[in-house]
Amino acid sequence: MPKPLLNQSWQTLLSDYITAIAWSPDGARLAACSAAGEVVMFDPKTGASVALQEQRGVSVDAIAFSADGTFLAVGGQSGTVSIWRLAADAAERLTELENPRVWVDCLRWHPRLPELAFGLGRYAQVWDAVEQSVVATLNFEASSVLDLAWHPSGDYLTLAGNLSVKTWRRDDWYDDPQMRETGGASGAIAIAPDGQYLASGNNDRTLLVWEWDNPYPWQMQGFAGKVRQLAWSTVQPQAGAPLLASASAEGVVVWTKAQNAADGWTSQLLDLHSAPVTAVAFQPQSTLLATAAEDGWVCLWQQATQAAQVLEGAPDGFSTLAWSPQGKHLTAGGCGGELLVWATVMTGKGFG
Repeated sequence: MPKPLLNQSWQTLLSDYITAIAWSPDGARLAACSAAGEVVMFDPKTGASVALQEQRGVSVDAIAFSADGTFLAVGGQSGTVSIWRLAADAAERLTELENPRVWVDCLRWHPRLPELAFGLGRYAQVWDAVEQSVVATLNFEASSVLDLAWHPSGDYLTLAGNLSVKTWRRDDWYDDPQMRETGGASGAIAIAPDGQYLASGNNDRTLLVWEWDNPYPWQMQGFAGKVRQLAWSTVQPQAGAPLLASASAEGVVVWTKAQNAADGWTSQLLDLHSAPVTAVAFQPQSTLLATAAEDGWVCLWQQATQAAQVLEGAPDGFSTLAWSPQGKHLTAGGCGGELLVWATVMTGKGFG
């Protein structure tokens, strides 16, 4: 038997489906939220926990730490965006931004500044947590905002929705955004860590990838369903581009940019899962890929190609997963409220 890559450290149980999880930038804190409205923060080494918010009967669906780890934000079904200020041994609720009649299911912090972007129906808002004021309100117009992403430089914010993805410049929020047409609804977007590529997973069973400064995308087709999940590797194996993992139905496809740009991207199907894939994530500084699915498996793929280990612990299926920023821990949330943390067996940059 091959030596396991990860060993389980601990697990716990929240009262409902784990909707989202997040790691602090230094890897010292782990936060999770649930469909019952709980928000809980953990010590990832010991599993010791602090409940920041008890059950409220409405789902909390998005959670994120600020770039310096000072703030934690959540949003969900009630439309409220809650922000806590974190100290070494305490967490103080800083503000609650009430947004009635909208469902806040995507939010992201600026990669360096304490600015939080979140979707509000057909709009997105950018909020400064230090000044406690609105920086910008962006009108997507065509539909609700389905996903959003900051460029790694922090200079741009991209929103996804029906028929297009739109990119605003942070130095001029009121200028018209750059629009990239998608043909259908874009439900998931991801920008490569080097900032050179933008990927859009679409409801019409296509995947589009743009070079950042090129308006003409590569189009990948033939998926079994909507392309719901995307993840870029933080390393570039070849051709000057990182790997891109995309999930649709039960399948995961890993894309590698060809050496010759005219040849586009080559694909490899990873088809071990027997139920819809709910999350994909590369270990930082590695090409080790983790995939989670409703079949109750988290699969680890060496070099994003070869199955190396299967992790279990959520009999009703896994809903989400995330690597710690240092790549030493992997956590996954379950459809039954399970939260599991595994630690890498080997130390170092990774296994890819």
